[in-house]
Amino acid sequence: MTTDSPTPDTGAELLPIATPARTRAALRTLIRPDRGLALTGIGILVAATAVGLLVQPLLGRIVDIVADGRPAGDLTLPVVLLVAVALVQGLTTTLGLTRIARLGETVLARLRERFVERALNLPADRLERAGAGDLTARVTGDVARVAEAVRSALPEMARSVLAILLTLGALALLDVRFLLAALLAVPVQLLTARWYVRRALTLYADQRVANGAQQQQLLETIGGAVTVRGHRLEEQHTERSAGRSRKAVDLTMRSVNLVLGFYGRLHIAEYIGLAAVLIAGFWLVRDGAVSIGTATAAALYFHSLFGPVNAALVLLDDAQSAAAGLARLVGVTDLAEQPEPEAGKAEAGKAEAGKAEAAKPTAVKPEAGKAAPASVPRQRIASSEAAVAVNEVSHAYGPGRPVLHEVSLSLEPGEHVALVGTSGAGKSTLARIVAGVQQPTSGTVTAPAGPGSASAGAGEHPVVLVTQEVHVFTGTLAEDLRLARPDASDADLRTALATVHALDWAEALPDGLATVVGEGGHRLDPARAQQLALARLVLADPALAVLDEATAEAGSAGARVLERSAEAALAGRTALVVAHRLTQAVAADRVVVLEAGRVVESGPHDELRDADGPYAALWRAWSGSRTTAPHP
Repeated sequence: MTTDSPTPDTGAELLPIATPARTRAALRTLIRPDRGLALTGIGILVAATAVGLLVQPLLGRIVDIVADGRPAGDLTLPVVLLVAVALVQGLTTTLGLTRIARLGETVLARLRERFVERALNLPADRLERAGAGDLTARVTGDVARVAEAVRSALPEMARSVLAILLTLGALALLDVRFLLAALLAVPVQLLTARWYVRRALTLYADQRVANGAQQQQLLETIGGAVTVRGHRLEEQHTERSAGRSRKAVDLTMRSVNLVLGFYGRLHIAEYIGLAAVLIAGFWLVRDGAVSIGTATAAALYFHSLFGPVNAALVLLDDAQSAAAGLARLVGVTDLAEQPEPEAGKAEAGKAEAGKAEAAKPTAVKPEAGKAAPASVPRQRIASSEAAVAVNEVSHAYGPGRPVLHEVSLSLEPGEHVALVGTSGAGKSTLARIVAGVQQPTSGTVTAPAGPGSASAGAGEHPVVLVTQEVHVFTGTLAEDLRLARPDASDADLRTALATVHALDWAEALPDGLATVVGEGGHRLDPARAQQLALARLVLADPALAVLDEATAEAGSAGARVLERSAEAALAGRTALVVAHRLTQAVAADRVVVLEAGRVVESGPHDELRDADGPYAALWRAWSGSRTTAPHP
């Protein structure tokens, strides 16, 4: 179960935060595969702590030997035993902490992998509503906080708790009255812990949210710097950034004051407990109930508790901060796992449907054949049926923000359909829904279910989405291409590049396919980056390709080259193309015109151009703005 995050003044609908119960359940799930390692590590630490508890009685024995005036030779045995205890405790503690640390790193790696997988599979509109800052804060600050707790707090907490429990048991063995005296500090310590925990969890959660809002504001300001300057909004954006920074700093200072108050209360508890043990020892020695050495051992036992008790309580700071971060991470993993209500209703009683592989130019997923989250109900289709059927699909990005209104559309196997319309008509939203990367508010989409279906084609990805948001991954050109098909040979890569008319420039790179591209490597211009994305599409070999203005960023010079590349990549497969340039509509088998989220026209280019409808108006506006009309 998750709860909605507190919403800052950004207006964003933040990603949810898991409840404490759900966070604990998720943690148990993460640890379960390594229960043996956990039990072994704890067992070794118990043995190490038990051995270490022999130090105080041995020191007490030395005190009794000296107090009784015995020969110096009597000190030999306790001193030798002290050395042996130190060696054994050091070795066992190291071994136990190593195993606990290994457990922590394994669980942390599992958590990171699950978070990244779920985050990548979240519906695009959900991420848009939350804003980039919230997800960025979780994937950076929250993961780092949990990692820090796992690497430092977890081993120390395990050792401290064991030391406390066994030391209290040792005090009882010396004399139960020593234990009772020591326990006088417990009420103060428990009240301190309760006081701290009640304030810390909420405070740290608010601090994480404030940091996310701060990052969101900075990202928006920096990303839109040109617009900010163009509209002379520098002062407003600076004030917004400063305001959110002040809020984050204020929450940080509140957390510092909370920790200072926490330490002060712990010192009071230490004074009460040690005074009580010393007074009890005085009375017991005076009455002859225990020796001076035993009273000394009791005082040393309680003094030795200062470290683990304070460590355990102080580590509540790290634990609460890490718990807040973990709850935010689990909130994301749960969000991706929860079925969407409408889809769940639509698919009640059906077998789990196949899902679409979404591959923007930023990524055709490295895992061959792995399905993207889908959101849209899928059905396996026979070759005699439509390759894609959109049935009364509606979508809204929030209450009162409808984008699509009961859109119905079908694509025949091998048909190329161009989606056209003015900005904001809903073209990209419909494309993402058909590709399976976004959940419709209502309605269903029938599309290729997988390589085993009649329409799935030869590739392992039933659906591939390519958008204008290009990204070149850091690595060699060959590695970038193999994101679409990891088992592709160099010959396969060259064939894909040749298909999209990119082989010549690829082989002309300094090291050919082995040339490092992406951040810090050889720079590819927008047109070449788009050709790289189209080559990945060819390698993925989907039954259905969805192009969302995939040639829009090339500029006029590279537009025709990219259109030829796109045509070659789409040859022989069903395609839905969001057309940025109407030359793509001319080349399509059919044109579908969207207007205000509704299909208003559908038919071949020539027919719609001569019909004097919305498409004809778009065609006249577009072709009239060009010095030379495009040739079909």
